[in-house]
Amino acid sequence: MNVTVRLAQQPEADALLGRSPLAALVGMLLDQQVPMEWAFSGPYTIARRMGGDDLDAHAIAAQDPEAFAALLSEKPAVHRYPGSMAKRIQQLCAYLVHEYDGDAAALWRGVDSGAELLRRLQALPGYGKQKAQIFVALLGKQYGVAPDGWREAAGAYGEEGSRRSVADITGPDSLAEVRAYKQEAKQAAKAAKTGKTGNAGQAKKSA
Repeated sequence: MNVTVRLAQQPEADALLGRSPLAALVGMLLDQQVPMEWAFSGPYTIARRMGGDDLDAHAIAAQDPEAFAALLSEKPAVHRYPGSMAKRIQQLCAYLVHEYDGDAAALWRGVDSGAELLRRLQALPGYGKQKAQIFVALLGKQYGVAPDGWREAAGAYGEEGSRRSVADITGPDSLAEVRAYKQEAKQAAKAAKTGKTGNAGQAKKSA
């Protein structure tokens, strides 16, 4: 795998994401509760701190948990919650070692349907349905991994021309569009929750 991506908005970090399936999986794992470009620059930071230019699932899984957590916690920290994310990354790598001999690309190599790809991704530690769907969309839109039915498996994230997730980021402009969409979605969800709470309170008062 060697593609050009601009997810981290940093040349060296993006180059790693473009050539390393494991880096892409780790970046997606980190993509929560921090800005997207911070999350996807994490794999490069981890690789450098481990003394190399790439990530190795065997090496990460074999790391002492406390030492690996400390590595992620060094300033600047890899994530807002480096300790818990260190644990998740090691769990992910241990799973890949056990199920795929550490070969992250084997997750999608030879997969003949989007549904099967989604199932495999959802089996990964730290990957719920939404994260798995976004990664299916990322693989299909930017990595050339497009088994039959991948857009359907990715749900709304697979729609052409959408600006919903990291799968749609190809530069600063699209990053800004995706960030604006996420902000709007968050505000809408908050408004809906407030509305439900208010209606429930009103109903209780009426009763």
